[in-house]
Amino acid sequence: MVSVAMSVGHALERQPNADYHARREALAKKADGVVVLFAPQEGRDEVYAFRQEDNFYYLSGLTIPGAALLIAPAGEAQGDAAARAYTEVLFLPPRNLRRERYTGPQLGADDPDAAKMTGFDRVAEMGALPDEVSKAMAGGRAVVDTDVPAQGETSDNLEVLAFLRRTNTAVMFQDAKPLLASLRTVKDAGEAALIRKAVDASVAAHVAAFKAVKPNVHEYEIAALMDYEWGRRGCERPSYSPIVGSGHNSTVLHYSDNTGLMHGGDVVVIDAAAEYSMYAADITRTLPVNGHFTARQREIYDIVLAAQEAAMAAFQSGKTTLMGGADSLDKVARDYIRTHGRDLHGQSLDQYFIHGLGHYIGLNVHDVGDNRVPLLPGMAFTIEPGIYIPEENIGVRIEDDYFVDADGKLIKLSGALPSKADDVEKAMAGK
Repeated sequence: MVSVAMSVGHALERQPNADYHARREALAKKADGVVVLFAPQEGRDEVYAFRQEDNFYYLSGLTIPGAALLIAPAGEAQGDAAARAYTEVLFLPPRNLRRERYTGPQLGADDPDAAKMTGFDRVAEMGALPDEVSKAMAGGRAVVDTDVPAQGETSDNLEVLAFLRRTNTAVMFQDAKPLLASLRTVKDAGEAALIRKAVDASVAAHVAAFKAVKPNVHEYEIAALMDYEWGRRGCERPSYSPIVGSGHNSTVLHYSDNTGLMHGGDVVVIDAAAEYSMYAADITRTLPVNGHFTARQREIYDIVLAAQEAAMAAFQSGKTTLMGGADSLDKVARDYIRTHGRDLHGQSLDQYFIHGLGHYIGLNVHDVGDNRVPLLPGMAFTIEPGIYIPEENIGVRIEDDYFVDADGKLIKLSGALPSKADDVEKAMAGK
């Protein structure tokens, strides 16, 4: 039998099986019924690397397309029904040896080491899923937590589970995503380490960009350089489409054409970061193209930086939130910008802060979770104030990644990257 180390022990830095098992057990305790989730299928003519669905990866650490998992919570004895033990099963698609010549060896349920390699209690062929799900629902379990689509959307999960409607008219489908979001908001130590590696590689790419930004250099040259820098440090892909916007492009929030030619006297906003083993970083810096801020550019820059620092200073673990309410970091930063500086017409600058202050990071660059709840140990997020004034062709955003440690202390993961205006200019000059 061909070794499947390449399909399970892939290039990603995978956490120990015990970590994924602990997440599955935690989900079982939150679930109202049986949990059934499916990994997406790989396209028939897939030309881009397959990326596992976030929730499936969170629970399994596996990048196998077309797999499925079943989690059945433990249950107490009721009447004549015996107590039910916690159950988990990984279902694997049948191996296609012809296709594996194109996509590489894949793990099959017939591999005697499949359970040990994946960390699941049991591994079965995909064809066994209907019987296993029906068995898990016996004894009154009529709820299936799965991927329920939003209104107007469809879900492959529900299509595959349609057999339950035919065999059990009482079955109810509930959305598992909110349950998973509540778990994913707080990162374990292994996740925090992977996020830090994504941040470190992204910081290195920004340092390279500092030295490469000059007049008459195209925006796409900087984007390409950064992709090379984090790629050579083990990152599998950018965590979002890189933004390198100079001049007027710096004022366009999600500009990603990266086709402009940079000119002396302008600033360039570089919002670019990478994924390391599925975990995302998100970092932004604003640079003067010719290496020196004008007086007006520095004024706006210093206000944005001070707003970020005000938010950092206001942080209190278990009390402050990212967004919403009197204790939100968003309010702190927005109030600072509103009370400092003016536009060319004497109006306050908060009207040019056109986005939220931050978001969670993790398996997705805009990771799941309620940003209105108090920030607690284990949470990872960005703080990214910005001011964008199209009339002046000045856009400034400064974004860093943060983590709340076990003691409730706010850790600036991207703190190695210069952010003060003087330090940015020195770094651009190679000092």
